[in-house]
Amino acid sequence: MKTIGVLTSGGDAPGMNAAIRAVVRTGCENGLRVLGIRRGYSGLIGGDMFEMNLRSVSDIIHRGGTMLYTARCPEFKTQEGINKAVDVCKEVGLDGIVVVGGDGSFRGARDLSLAGIPCVALPGTIDNDIACTDYTIGYDTAMNTIVDMVDRIRDTTESHDRCSVVEVMGHTAGYLALNAGIAVGATSILVPEVPYDFEKDVVGRMRRTQKTGKKHFIIIVAEGIGGTMEMAETIERETGVESRTTVLGHVQRGGSPTVRDRVLASEMGHYAVKLLMQDIGNRVVAYKKDSIVDYDIYEALNMKKSFDMEIYKLAHEISI
Repeated sequence: MKTIGVLTSGGDAPGMNAAIRAVVRTGCENGLRVLGIRRGYSGLIGGDMFEMNLRSVSDIIHRGGTMLYTARCPEFKTQEGINKAVDVCKEVGLDGIVVVGGDGSFRGARDLSLAGIPCVALPGTIDNDIACTDYTIGYDTAMNTIVDMVDRIRDTTESHDRCSVVEVMGHTAGYLALNAGIAVGATSILVPEVPYDFEKDVVGRMRRTQKTGKKHFIIIVAEGIGGTMEMAETIERETGVESRTTVLGHVQRGGSPTVRDRVLASEMGHYAVKLLMQDIGNRVVAYKKDSIVDYDIYEALNMKKSFDMEIYKLAHEISI
């Protein structure tokens, strides 16, 4: 293997730049030519790439987002799109690719590997919803951003004896909501994985804590639940507590990555290049039980991630 590429795909996540940096520097230090592919699979199909060197990735480890940009690419989901990408790889002499992204990006890496272009995928998503890894690049930063934002919201919530219903990211995964909810002492945490009774699990808990003297409340809701405006209206009507809704939105994706995300991304990027140097593709790099490991992409995509109900129960026992 003489030339490798690196691309970021899907939603951006803090730490992607640290992964890019590790890939480029590991590759250069081992005599490989490294190409940066702009805007994910779309850029690969279009041949939008440039040669990178040690200095290309200076001063990016602390930056959020991705210097290579990212985009979704419906064309790559077709056989014609895959064939175009393979043709470009052969034209520029691309022997292997490191792909940073989520499940959709993994499927693209699998398709390219099957077509003869070895790919190694790194889990980069703030949702932490990839089953084969305990942590994904960007997850720790997103949790810390949520905690920082909610701590600020709490100042006003407490000053006015209010209830703040805070919506955090997570369409189908409640990991951000659960862990951030524990960290901010939320009275209730609503996640897609666990059915809930609004009267019992939110209003009822608030009434119970009101009897103990509590006057302000934080409710954390994963975006996959929806209806946060209606929730705030119901809470105010049922409890008499003035309620407001805050949707944190894309602020959760941005910002300087934490130490954990910088180190994790660097370890994963380095590991991925070492796999490609052995002509090993169709792999996903993961963080499992405090170690960096790798799985076949098929195996990784077929894994199921279980929601930790013990932590969920703990969260509600200690926040009443």
